Parts: sequence; C-alpha cells; structure tokens
Amino acid sequence: MGLWSVIGICAVVIAILVWWFCMHQRSLVRRARLMQEAIRNHDLTFQLPTKHMFSGERALQETLNQLGEHIREQVNLGEVESWEKLTRVLTHEIMNATAPIASISQMMLHHPSVKDSDLEEGVNAIHNTVVHLNSFVDGYRKYSELQKPVPQPVDLVAVIGEIEQLFKDVKWINDTPSTLTIKTDPNLLRQILINLVKNAIEAGTKTLGVECEHGADGKELLYISNDGEIIPADVRSSIFVPFFTTKRTGNGIGLSLSRRLLTIQGGMMSLLDQPRMGMHTTFLLEFPQAEK
Repeated sequence: MGLWSVIGICAVVIAILVWWFCMHQRSLVRRARLMQEAIRNHDLTFQLPTKHMFSGERALQETLNQLGEHIREQVNLGEVESWEKLTRVLTHEIMNATAPIASISQMMLHHPSVKDSDLEEGVNAIHNTVVHLNSFVDGYRKYSELQKPVPQPVDLVAVIGEIEQLFKDVKWINDTPSTLTIKTDPNLLRQILINLVKNAIEAGTKTLGVECEHGADGKELLYISNDGEIIPADVRSSIFVPFFTTKRTGNGIGLSLSRRLLTIQGGMMSLLDQPRMGMHTTFLLEFPQAEK
C-alpha cells in the first residue's frame, strides 16, 4: 500500500472521528437544553437516557437525573413545612378571635331582650356562622397535627379491594398485579385513597382506574385515574394548595392532605399532564421501595 493510500485512509478515519465527535457534542448540548427547559417549567422529573454515552458522561447524566428527583422531594418537603406553619398561625389567630363572638352570641340568644324579638334571627345567624367557622378551622388544626406514620410492607391489592367495597357505585378497572407489596402506613394509605375517590366522585366520576408499575429508581408507582370533570388548566398548579377549592361545598383539604401524607413517608403525589387508561384525570402516587 502506497504512502498516499495510507494518508488517505487516515484522513477518512480522522474525518469520521471529527464528525462523530461533533454529533456527540451536539447531542450533549440538546440534553443540556432539555434539562434547562424542564427546570424553567418547574418540571424536575426529567429522566434522560444514558445509552451511547461514555462511562463518565453516563455517571454524570445518572447523577443529574437523580438530582432532579431529590430537588423535587426537597421542594415538596419545604412546601409542606411552610403550609404547616401557616396553618398553625391561622388557626390559632382565628380561634382566638371567634371564641368570644361565639360565647357572646350564645349568651345574647338567651337574653330576654333578644329572645323572640326582631334581633333574634340576626344574632342566631352570627352564632351559627361563628360555630361553623370554628368547626372549619378546627379541621385545619387537626390537619397540622397528623399522626406519625409507621411505614411497613402493605399488600396493595388487599387495600384497594377494601376501598372498592366502600365505593360500589362506581365502576372499577383494576389493572394491578395479583400480589404487590409497597412500603407505607396502611391507615394513611386508606385515607389517601378514600380522599382521591371522594374527590373523583364529586367531580362526576363513573369509572375509576388503578394501575401499578415499578419505577426506574426503585419506587413503586400507583396510578389512580378517573373519567370525571377535567381539571381546568388554570387551576392545575393550585390543586395541592391547602384551602384551595373550586367546589362550593369543598374545604380544599383533601388533595393537600393526601400529598402531605405521602410526602412525610418519603413518597410523592402528582397530577399527570397526560391521563392514563383513556381517562380524564390521573394522579401518580410514588412509594419508597419495600424492603425485601
């Protein structure tokens, strides 16, 4: 083989390597832009693939994938702590302000000058309103004083079966494995599922769907879907905020409480952008991996 032939082959190899290197760098730039866009949209659940990467790049990408999840967990814990502090302050101040009003209005209702007079109806309305407000606030006080969870291996299929028996008026599509163990507090899990089902029924749900799968990070994923009213786009980001509700009779505690019950156990609840099973709404519940 002549010298020029060798030089030609080397030139081709070098050109291929340069082309591959440039394409690889462009791929890394696209990954960086995807992560930037996800962070800008407050989506910290990104999981970018690690195929066709060098060992160092793969390790870095896997760390970034995990970092997004850890940041999301810390943000959620911070939100829970903030709402707990706000709830304690609000309930304390409101109860202090309404207690004397309830006492005075109750006393006035039995006063001879008020009883059977034109004032009785107005005083009675004040008393009933304050009593209702006290009851309402007391519910939030209890919200900030939840029992300490005791996570343990729980038979998810058995728990879902119990919930199905409580709500027989809706159709259930249960696509869970025959045996599946998750790590959570069984009593709090029942409360979470009941809250989700009640919310779905209040939204006009006729069918509920349940799916499970193993997450890439070892967590167990539970999908609860329903065909009720679609949650409007402008309120989706607020549905887990305590006190927030779009229902006339709602108190805005169900979803925020359910998310909190999962968060304090190392889990998470979120609303999927794309519902599953052909439903209108899907909530994702993430549980820590059960010990083997």
